[in-house]
Amino acid sequence: MTSPNPALDRLTCVIPAGGVGSRLWPLSRANAPKFLLDLTGAGDSLLSATWSRLAPLAPPERMMVVTGNAHRESVIAQLPDILPENLVTESEPKDSSAAIGLAAAILELRDPDAILGSFAADHVIRGDVLFRRAVATAVRAADQGYIATIGIHPTHAATGFGYISCGEARTDLSPFDLYDVTEFVEKPDSATAEGYLKAGGYLWNAGMFIAKASVLLEQMALSEPELVDALREIAASWGKKRGAEVRERLWPTLPKIAIDYSVAEPAAAAGKMVCVAAHFEWDDVGDFASVANLLTRGRPSDLAVLGDGAQVLSDASSGIVVSESDRLVALVGMEDVVVVDTADVLLVTTKDRAQDVKRLVERMKVSGGGHLL
Repeated sequence: MTSPNPALDRLTCVIPAGGVGSRLWPLSRANAPKFLLDLTGAGDSLLSATWSRLAPLAPPERMMVVTGNAHRESVIAQLPDILPENLVTESEPKDSSAAIGLAAAILELRDPDAILGSFAADHVIRGDVLFRRAVATAVRAADQGYIATIGIHPTHAATGFGYISCGEARTDLSPFDLYDVTEFVEKPDSATAEGYLKAGGYLWNAGMFIAKASVLLEQMALSEPELVDALREIAASWGKKRGAEVRERLWPTLPKIAIDYSVAEPAAAAGKMVCVAAHFEWDDVGDFASVANLLTRGRPSDLAVLGDGAQVLSDASSGIVVSESDRLVALVGMEDVVVVDTADVLLVTTKDRAQDVKRLVERMKVSGGGHLL
């Protein structure tokens, strides 16, 4: 029987697994970054959950992970089905253009018609059937030469997410849920986010990109030609004797630039970007307030507790306690509190100030506290 969407057979799911997640310090650190942690209490890391979510869309030979050298063994331990040739490691972080672009360059050599889908390793999604339906719609658009992304219908005026402004419906590409992208918007202030919610036509930017590998590289080359040339040279040597020498020579020279700026925004301005308006639940788990909301399913009066064997005694308190120690954490009359108790650091803040944890991390980098990061 002919597949209703044969382009799906050319989809390779790429999982960029990088970044420390500094707003989740001291739980997330350089040697145990966010994507390797279980932040939902489900027993699986965010990376493992991402792999399981994508597995129905592609077999292991079409699943790829891009991560740092330091996390190679941890990734292999968590993903026993990953093929050695599909684990791409970076000697140092160079942001998403280099990571996703290298995966695209490798896939382009394997199959000139390969379709790449990039899905972050550290997001939480509920509604796998709706997720797969959105990916299938995006793959159809990618097969027609577009760069597709997946936007999430906002449920509240979030200031921690970027937004996508949608234009005309693209019924020529899909009978429903597909729109032109007119603009990508950075994280807004509260009033602007409220305006987006009331106006409609704005979706949360989930940072997912689906395109033919060749199309993505061609778009990136318009603004970053030297980057693409270097990535293609690295890809051409991948798995060969000279591969290590080429990577050592070229990788440190690559610019750090997010794929939003090298591909997404220019493609939108050129009318080459489309967006699937998706209906599944999504969160980038960007701070401890997000973790608390996930664990309590948005019930603000509840106290979320995360950690195997965590000992918490609470009276009239709400927020979240994350415990990696054997100490009893006792709370009385604390609203929207964040307590993170590890072996060497105790963090106390509030859900409203959870995003500001990143500022502490930046201060520690310059004040001699780097050994705790």
